[in-house]
This record gives sequence, structure tokens and C-alpha cells, in this order.
Amino acid sequence: MKHGINAWMTAAGIEDGRLLRSVSKSGKVNRETLSDWAVWSVVEQSSKQIGIEHFGAHDLRRTCAKLCRKNGGDLEQIKFLLGHSSIQTTERYLGSEQDIEIAVNDNLGL
Repeated sequence: MKHGINAWMTAAGIEDGRLLRSVSKSGKVNRETLSDWAVWSVVEQSSKQIGIEHFGAHDLRRTCAKLCRKNGGDLEQIKFLLGHSSIQTTERYLGSEQDIEIAVNDNLGL
């Protein structure tokens, strides 16, 4: 994924700032970043194309958070990413449950 982002930044001439830029019909990358509304419009249209009628911004946040957690993301860091003041809020947001079969303390080597 990082390679793809680097390739896009090189092709678009992006040195800093937002990654999402508009592209003209001729394929030229514009210097202006996409507005929040433009990003949301693309997400909303895409979700309808794949059959998801009711899709909200929190669905994107929740999916991002769950993917981070699934790939080993630290709960505390996800809390900061989401802007939560409480770790309990993040746990509720992720739907965290204890997995008794894979207890975290089983591998302590004690």
C-alpha cells in the first residue's frame, strides 16, 4: 500500500498536504485538493453502486478503526486516531470483546 501511495505522490507531484487531488478528463492531476464534500460524494455514490443504501461517515471511521485493530493496531493509538477521550469509548466503538480461547496472557512465558 505504501508503494502505491508513493507512486501516486510522485505522479501527482505531491510533496506534502492532502493526498486526494482531482484529476481532469485528460488525466492531468490538479493542484487543488478534493473537498470533504467531494470525497463524501464519491464514497456515497460508490456505496450505492455496490448495493449499500444507508452509509454514513461513521461507517468509514468504524471500518478504519476495525482494520487497524485487526492488523495489530494498539488500542491506545486507535483511541487517538478516532479522537476519543476514553479508551472505553473506543472499545465500545470497535465492539471489543475478550476472546477466552486466545487469552492475551497465555503467551507471557511465566
